[in-house]
Amino acid sequence: MIIHDVAQGTAKWLALRAGIPTASCFDKIITPGGKASTSAKNYMNLLLAERIMGHPAETFQSEWMSRGNEFEQKAVDSYEFQKDCQTVQIGFITNDDGSIGCSPDRGIVDNPKGGLETKCPSPQVHVTYMLAATGAANEYRCQLQGQLWICEWEWVDILSYHPEMPEALFRVYRDDDFIKELSAHVLSFSRQLEEKSSDFTERGWIKLAAEETKDPTAGFISDDDLEWAKKHYTERELGI
Repeated sequence: MIIHDVAQGTAKWLALRAGIPTASCFDKIITPGGKASTSAKNYMNLLLAERIMGHPAETFQSEWMSRGNEFEQKAVDSYEFQKDCQTVQIGFITNDDGSIGCSPDRGIVDNPKGGLETKCPSPQVHVTYMLAATGAANEYRCQLQGQLWICEWEWVDILSYHPEMPEALFRVYRDDDFIKELSAHVLSFSRQLEEKSSDFTERGWIKLAAEETKDPTAGFISDDDLEWAKKHYTERELGI
């Protein structure tokens, strides 16, 4: 695990994330139910495009995503008051070779085994999280378990915050069975990404034509890929 001391949202932070799979997009590789995601091919192409361009691809930011940045500090302040703790900003964390990463919102100063993830969604989405028994945890299962895997944490609190409504706060603990499946999918995806990148370098290609698949509903990562990952990566890398 490598902790990169950069401020989130800066050019350096964006450059570190460009072209590698990150926890916020792990649901594009594996579904919350543990199945291969049909979005994996498009995500692969996006990361390849970022490597070709040498910078992050432009992404759409909705009104509520923008307002989320505005409310994030208020959410953190509220959390610290409730939990009587101090948090610290985290820039970017990767595995040892820098091929996979995540950007948790905060670490807990007095407890290095836990973290905080904040969400500041639209009013209707926030109410959905208020009504759910586990808050926003199910919606962000892949991201949160991915953070627990990469950061080697035991738990992460996810807080959905709206300045005019009650909060939805839920603690998520490691699910080692799910992390085993998630890590196998992500590591296999990363291996394929590196293989395609090497091919791009050798050929001097500047873009990749999307490959056709016989079955567009089939999982992007095959069973053989998953078995390869489970055999060639250590139990520690798989999060077991």
